[in-house]
Amino acid sequence: MVVLATKCYVEGDARERALDGMNSLVANDVGELDVDWQVGVRDDDFVQIDVTGEDAPVARNVLAETWGEIVAHDGGLEAGEEYVGTLESWDDVGFTLDAGVDVFVPADELGLGVGSPEQVVERFGLVQHLPMRFVYGGDAGDPDAEPSRLADAERDRLYDWQRGDGRVNVNSATRGETRATVNRAGHAQDIVTVERLGLLEQSIVCAEGTDPPGLLAAIGSYLPAEMRCVV
Repeated sequence: MVVLATKCYVEGDARERALDGMNSLVANDVGELDVDWQVGVRDDDFVQIDVTGEDAPVARNVLAETWGEIVAHDGGLEAGEEYVGTLESWDDVGFTLDAGVDVFVPADELGLGVGSPEQVVERFGLVQHLPMRFVYGGDAGDPDAEPSRLADAERDRLYDWQRGDGRVNVNSATRGETRATVNRAGHAQDIVTVERLGLLEQSIVCAEGTDPPGLLAAIGSYLPAEMRCVV
């Protein structure tokens, strides 16, 4: 079994479509290996893949490398080690990530420039449930523990977003749904691609000359999702 660092938090038909899509993505990742798998969702909405077969250890490693792995259920997080969690909330003092347990990253440890956590969210186009890498500082109850921080690779990724031609980040939609929405709104020529960030978190990469806020306004009525721009 491997618990992936991505969530399925929609319900009804949308949940069925998302899990069908997840099954196809797992097939793309490990379908050539000698394994069988079953896609499920834990009570905390993290996607769980039960893998059996001769190549099961290899398949689990491939899925963990591709999606990130939630490991807190295996006995906790180790101080100084890098993990993946999903962005669950933010306030004036920092971010809360879900890595199987809640991990608090103080504002001073975000490493994403000046401004409050809410301003960072707006500036970098962050959406709820976005998978993010962090370095765990230690148990908050330990007086000698360091604060947790965003990983250097995560900071680099977000700054790279700002160096491009702009993005519109989306949650609560699959990659296929997001791409179909852009096409339906008549803006297929205005994007480069839809980059998958998680199962239900996508990043629409704008073409040169495309105005991200204008694209968001154009597709917003077609897609009932949280959306933010990276300009």
